[in-house]
Amino acid sequence: MVIDSHVHIGKVLNFNMPEEMVLASMEKYGIDFSLVSNVEASEVDHDQKLIPKELQFDQIELNKKTIEFAKKNPKKIGALLWIKPLTDSCTKEFEELIIKNRELVYGIKVHPYHSKTAFNSREVEKYIELARKYSLPVVTHTANDYDSNPELVYEVALKNPDINFVMVHMGLGTDNEKAIELISKLPNLYGDITWVAPEKALKAIKVCGSHKILFGTDSPINGLDTYDDDNFYNFYFRDIKNILSKEDYEKLMLKNALKLFNIKF
Repeated sequence: MVIDSHVHIGKVLNFNMPEEMVLASMEKYGIDFSLVSNVEASEVDHDQKLIPKELQFDQIELNKKTIEFAKKNPKKIGALLWIKPLTDSCTKEFEELIIKNRELVYGIKVHPYHSKTAFNSREVEKYIELARKYSLPVVTHTANDYDSNPELVYEVALKNPDINFVMVHMGLGTDNEKAIELISKLPNLYGDITWVAPEKALKAIKVCGSHKILFGTDSPINGLDTYDDDNFYNFYFRDIKNILSKEDYEKLMLKNALKLFNIKF
C-alpha cells in the first residue's frame, strides 16, 4: 500500500487539479490513500503579488470542497485544511469546520510563500494553537524564501513539542542539507520528499531516521501522470526498493503517514 501525503485539488493561478484527475491518477499509479489540500487558498501569486479580492476564494468554502471530496471518498481521501493567514484569519467558523468534520480532517496546511506570511508569525500561530487543541499535525511548504525558511519551522516546532510538523519539500530550491539537519534534531519534526532528489531523500532517511520521512508528490500538479517522473517519483516506485530494507520502504511509503496522521482504513 502507498499513501501520498501531499496531493492537491483546485483551480487558481496556473493550477488546475480537478478531483477526477486525483482519483484517476491514484488508480493508474496504485496510490491507496491521499492527503489532499485545496490550492485555491493561495493568497498571492507566483510573484508575491496579492491575488485580486474578486479572484480570491473564501477560506471556509474552499476547505469545504476538500472535506466534501473526502466525504465522498473516505477510504481514499483525507482532508488537510489550507489556511489563509494574510487575507483571512483563524475564526470560530474555521474551528467549527474542524469540529464538525474531525473524522475527515487529518491536518492543517500552511503555505508561507503563497500567503506571503512567515511561518513563525502571530497570524500562523493562531492556527497552530488549533492544531494543538485538536491533535492535528501541521504540514507546511518550505523553500529558500524567508517566509518558508526551514529554520522558521524548526523554531516553531521547538516551541511546540506536543505538535507534529512536516517540512514539505525539505527546503525547495535548496540542497536540502539544512532541512535534513533540522529534522534530525527534533522528534516532532518530519520531512516529505516532494521534488526532493532521490539521493537527498536517501540521505534524509539515513540522517533523520526512516521513521521521519514521508512520501509526497504535489500530484496532480503536472497532470494525470505526475507520478511518472524519471527525475523523482519513478525512483520511489522502482529503484528504492533495492536500496532500502522492506521495513524502511514501508515506513516511507505507508507506515509513517499512517502513524503521523492517525489514518485508519
